[in-house]
Formats: sequence, structure tokens, C-alpha cells
Amino acid sequence: MQVPLLDLKGQYAPLRAEIEQAIAQVCNEQRFVLGPKVGELETQIAAYSQAEHGLGVSSGTDALLVALMALGIGPGDEVITSPFTFFATAGVVARLGARPLFCDIDPRTYNLDPAAVRAMLEKKCEQRGDRLVNKATGGVVRVLLPVHLYGQMAPMDELVAIAKRYRLAVVEDAAQAIGAALPDGRRAGSVGDVGCLSFFPTKNLGAFGDAGMCVTNDRGLQERMRILRVHGGEPKYYHSFIGGNFRLDEIQAAVLLIKLKHLEDWTIARQRNADHYDALIRDAGIAGIVGVPFRAPGYRHIFNQYMIRVRRRDELRVHLAANGVGTEIYYPVPLHAQQCFAYLEHSPEDFPHSLAAAAEVLALPIYPELAAEQREYVVKQIAAFYRA
Repeated sequence: MQVPLLDLKGQYAPLRAEIEQAIAQVCNEQRFVLGPKVGELETQIAAYSQAEHGLGVSSGTDALLVALMALGIGPGDEVITSPFTFFATAGVVARLGARPLFCDIDPRTYNLDPAAVRAMLEKKCEQRGDRLVNKATGGVVRVLLPVHLYGQMAPMDELVAIAKRYRLAVVEDAAQAIGAALPDGRRAGSVGDVGCLSFFPTKNLGAFGDAGMCVTNDRGLQERMRILRVHGGEPKYYHSFIGGNFRLDEIQAAVLLIKLKHLEDWTIARQRNADHYDALIRDAGIAGIVGVPFRAPGYRHIFNQYMIRVRRRDELRVHLAANGVGTEIYYPVPLHAQQCFAYLEHSPEDFPHSLAAAAEVLALPIYPELAAEQREYVVKQIAAFYRA
């Protein structure tokens, strides 16, 4: 049996006629950048995320970049974030000339650990007037950037409380978490100052290429990001500050508007698949060997990824590939151990939970169209590997 990590053809087939009609409409209207479909998508995604404003941008990476630009982040500034995430989270910080300030993760959720953030701030930083300063570097700590990894939100109440105490802005990296929620129902992207979404094709809501969005409840930030999105020009050809080309294509917005209508059903299907995996692993008698995803009580996990945690991970992956099962490692090298961040002078052991997770996590297929027989086959192959 073949079980790919992701199969987008099954999602596309029933939507094909509607999507092709929507693309044809864009072609007929010849409005390809920041047209009416973009505005409609901004309104609908903001409402879905329980935020007041949405701003369509060119990618999830650019959503993070423009959010930090709108907050004025640049050389001499530092941004607290996780070392266990996709590269863009810290990459955009460095691109602006600022410094990533890493804190370790909770080993259960893989999200930023508030206790680690508090300990770092108390040990390494001090208040100097109205500035929070890193004593070792002299950098001013200005932003807390938690990541909602794999589809489960970070503990935002604790993190926001820390940010308020130290007067930090909060930017949520919600690239993998559209529709995820806290126990009280607040959704990813709506809790901090800005939430950053990705519509990369592999996401729960995926475009036909790169696309992203910023959501916010702050009208001033929304306006600043809107101007930054078009090179900082307002009005056109008049530039009070330097922005970039972060515009969202009309064709991507048209596709996403159609897919958005199905997102809740797809999320429910992912949750159903995750429940089935949990039960299959338990019934196979390998629950002591294969760690299933931890779900924080009351949180809404949307399962952008279904991550198991295992010993001999790389050997297992080879075995699964040989038997037709697609997997992926998100992420094999924590950011603090990446060569490009060597100037931060971290040792790999500085963040032990991130280092351990990088060596043990493995993503299994979880897409909505995944058949029960395929899930059963995946777990059968995992069990066979460990029993051997």
C-alpha cells in the first residue's frame, strides 16, 4: 500500500470545477494583484480568526517580516522566540538586523515554555529606564514571538502576561495553526498584537503557491502594515518609510475563498484521523514506544501535523519509506544549532528539549482524505518495525 505524506489531488478533485471557474473570472477581469478577491479574503480570514482586520500578503514568511517591520524592529533589537520551528520564524528577525533570543520548548507540546522565558528574562535581562536590555549583548528586547507548532496554540495567557510585565509586543507565528484555539475559544492570531498565517500548499488551508496573511485587532498596526506591503508608498509613489513587495495575488485569494468554505470539515477530518491513530497505536500495544501528540486540556488542536515521538527515529523512517509510507521530520536541526546562527554562540545543549525533540519527532500522514485502511497500514508498519 502507498501512503503519501500529503496527497492534495484528493482535495482538489471535488473542487476543481469551482476553482477553475474562479480562476477564469480573475483572468477575465485582469486584476491580478490586490483585487476584490483579496479584500474579500481578508475580511473572511479575519472573522474566522476572531480578529478585526486582515492583510493579505505574499507568504507566511512575509507576514512575519511585515509584522516586525510595522513594530519598528531593526538593528539593536532582540526578539524572544523558539529554536524549534521552521527557519522563517528566526530568519525574519535576522533579516531585519535584529537578534533572535531563543528560549526552550515544553517537551510535550513543542511550543515555547513560559517558565523558560521567565527564567531567561530574570537571569539575562535588566530594566534600564523604559528599555528591557540583554545584559550580555546590550540589545533591547522588544518582541515575544511564540509559535503555535503543528496546529496547537502556545500557552498564550501565560506568555501575554510575561509580555505585559516587560512591555513587549506579541507577534504570533500561527503559520501552522489557522483555527486552533485556547480553552476559552480565542483563536490563533487574535491574542497577540499581530497574528501571522501561512497558506503554503501543505497547510490546512493551502493556496496554489505562496500566500499568507496578518490578522490584528490594532487599527494602527493594520494601516502601517498595509502601507509597508506596497514598498511603504502612501499615496502611490510617495514614501515616508521603506517597505517591500508583500502583495497577495488575486488568483491565490480566489482559490483560498473556495477552500475556506471547507476548512472546518477538513479540520474535523484531521482530528478524526488523529483520534484513530491514537487508538491504533494503543491497540497495537506500542504506546510505550511511540509517543502520540499531547493535547493540552481544552485546547483545539487542528493537526497541521501528527507528530509521533520515537527512539531510532531515522531507522523507522527508512523502514516506513521502504514500505510505501511517506513521513517527514519537522525539524531535524534546531535553529540555535544552524550554521547561519553560529554568531549567537550557542552550544547544541543550550536548549535540551529542542535538541531532543529534533532527534525524535516524526510526522505521519494526517491529511483529511486519508483512508482508515491507510492509517491502519501505517501503524501496522510501525509496530512491525519495533517488534522486529
